[in-house]
Amino acid sequence: MRELAMGRRAMERAVAAVAWAGTLLVVAAFGALLGELLVRGAGELSWRYLVEAPRDAGRSGGVGGIVVATGVLVALALAGAVPLALLAALFLDEAGAAQAGRARRRLAAALRRVLDVVGSVPSIVFGLFGNALFCRAFGWGESLLAGGATLACMMVPLLTIAFDEALQRAPAAERAAAAACAFSRAATLRHVVLPHAWPLLLAGAVLAVARALAETAALLFTSGYVDRMPTSLLDSARSLSVHVWDLALNVAGGEARACSAALLLLLLVVAIEAAARGALAWLRRRAGR
Repeated sequence: MRELAMGRRAMERAVAAVAWAGTLLVVAAFGALLGELLVRGAGELSWRYLVEAPRDAGRSGGVGGIVVATGVLVALALAGAVPLALLAALFLDEAGAAQAGRARRRLAAALRRVLDVVGSVPSIVFGLFGNALFCRAFGWGESLLAGGATLACMMVPLLTIAFDEALQRAPAAERAAAAACAFSRAATLRHVVLPHAWPLLLAGAVLAVARALAETAALLFTSGYVDRMPTSLLDSARSLSVHVWDLALNVAGGEARACSAALLLLLLVVAIEAAARGALAWLRRRAGR
């Protein structure tokens, strides 16, 4: 028994050492990447860089129109994806409940498996799909509207899975108590389910926004890569991620500006995450938690 216990402790120490090594490796890789971006790109960041139009294929000037296009793309994607994902998650929550019929529970389980598969589809496939449907069949061409709709299609499976997990956080005892008090489904959702679901709902939305900000392949086929200020939703425009790709691979001498745009993209993700944390803290204070 003593030898068995010693063997278990040795195994636990080995697993902990591997976990720490993996964590340190990830931190070191991210630190090296962040250091490279700061050294090569931080010097270009300024207010003028944020508001001026790019010049000389992006080698000079700023990213004013590109930042606007990125914001419009993300806003369009969220406006299309969040309502659909929330409705789908509500259906899955109701259909997968213990009191639901066996057929509905099986349907909910099958839909969850489909969402897992669709959520893992490569983004370039979504880009080809968006190009065929939105750009050609709908006649939108390479535009902000087509890019936003394609991003929404990419975000719906991820958001639905996150929202479904969030809605399941409500304790079954509280749901049963609400039903015993003759609460309607809407009242149960508002007073029982959502207070427990807010943290994961916001986390899912932030992850979806981060993926939308980082997306490149799908937008190359749908929103295009024109670097001027968009004036209409049917204008072709490039996102920050596409701008980074273009400067790094297609523009001679554009590596420093690519690092600047990548650093700005990283700062936007951090700012969105901080805003989500602030919103969650405000919601918790309001709910008295």
